[in-house]
Amino acid sequence: MGRVAVGFAAGILGLASLASGQSSLQSQLDAIAARHHGKVALFAENLKTGQTVAIDPDAPVPTASVIKLTILLEAMDEVRDGHASLGEKVVLKKDDQVAGSGVLALMDAPLALTLKDALTLMIAVSDNTATNLMIDRFGLDKINVHTRALGLDGTYLYKKVFRPAQPPVPPDQPKFGLGKTTAREMAKVIERIGLCRLGSTPHPAAASASDAARDASLCDAMLTMLRGQFYRDGIPRYIEGMDSSTSGSAIANKTGAVDAARGDVGLVASKNGLIAISAFTYENADHSYGSDDEGDLTIAKLSQAIVEAWSPAGLDDAEFAAARRPGYGPPRP
Repeated sequence: MGRVAVGFAAGILGLASLASGQSSLQSQLDAIAARHHGKVALFAENLKTGQTVAIDPDAPVPTASVIKLTILLEAMDEVRDGHASLGEKVVLKKDDQVAGSGVLALMDAPLALTLKDALTLMIAVSDNTATNLMIDRFGLDKINVHTRALGLDGTYLYKKVFRPAQPPVPPDQPKFGLGKTTAREMAKVIERIGLCRLGSTPHPAAASASDAARDASLCDAMLTMLRGQFYRDGIPRYIEGMDSSTSGSAIANKTGAVDAARGDVGLVASKNGLIAISAFTYENADHSYGSDDEGDLTIAKLSQAIVEAWSPAGLDDAEFAAARRPGYGPPRP
């Protein structure tokens, strides 16, 4: 057999092996979802290789606090366009304070924060009061218009946290609560952060050097917030032990939780590419809020299966920087 024939045969075998591995992973994920007492929606993509897996990725799901990612992206695009500044002051007043996750409800008011501080609290500890401050700053309608402009027609922020929805109230708001999305669409949100695709710039390579440096700084700020995530029961739970990073976590994620639903959307910097994982469990039988509730455990098992299949060598935060380079991964619109 000639060299060309041998090379062709090896290529065919490699493709067959890859397809077999993908099929095995999908079967594993389907089995995990089938054991869950509730519903599962998942979309994951290796942004370097283009590999994807999914379970009902276009099903509408309640976001809980995962919707805060769209507020973060809107805020950073406003900063990028010169309409906001990370150092500007936001004043917390007593009547801004709401219950639930976070720390601002415990602080004496009035209290001046920077915009960056409020965004960090909104993401790292899912602070509900900080979230409402950001909704007031940027506007509910404007956040949703921005989300639509990104092509995310199934993602919607309905209201402020622990505040009633203001009329006109969309008819499906009572079903979804704070917000709705799909696993595929929220993966697109986190992908934009991982690849540093802000505003309407199609790719960092199309930007000037100064614009690229500005965008990189904003993306670094977002990743710092996400890598500092306090809640680690979903995506990070079983894969943190695979992380060999020396300068921070290789996992950047945002969680969400309400009684019957759990969500976690994040970036995993693996040694074989930057992996976006968007996972939701909903209509869950388990409504508990302990660290071992079934919704979070199912997300953790799905994430472990994906990362172990796509990057058995483990995680390395150096992939965050690699993903910014021109030509990373398959072409994207």
